[in-house]
Amino acid sequence: MKPHRGTLLLVFGILGLVVCGPFTSIPAWIMSVNDLKEMDAGTMDPAGRGQTQAGKILGIIGTILSIIGLIATILMLMLGLLAFGAARH
Repeated sequence: MKPHRGTLLLVFGILGLVVCGPFTSIPAWIMSVNDLKEMDAGTMDPAGRGQTQAGKILGIIGTILSIIGLIATILMLMLGLLAFGAARH
């Protein structure tokens, strides 16, 4: 039986929320889904299920917040360019 990576996935999820954004949020989400499948199949130690689930949830939240931030940044740049263009005339 493979050892769980619950602590690693939880740390990735937290880092994704706090500092790294999608660079650790997306891997936390993907790795957690795969690990939970392995735990369900009985090939991975289920002792870290709670940490793995928390890493998955944090990964999802971090990914969503990163997407919202990216959209907001693009909108602000577009508004800035429009305002700059309007000020030139």
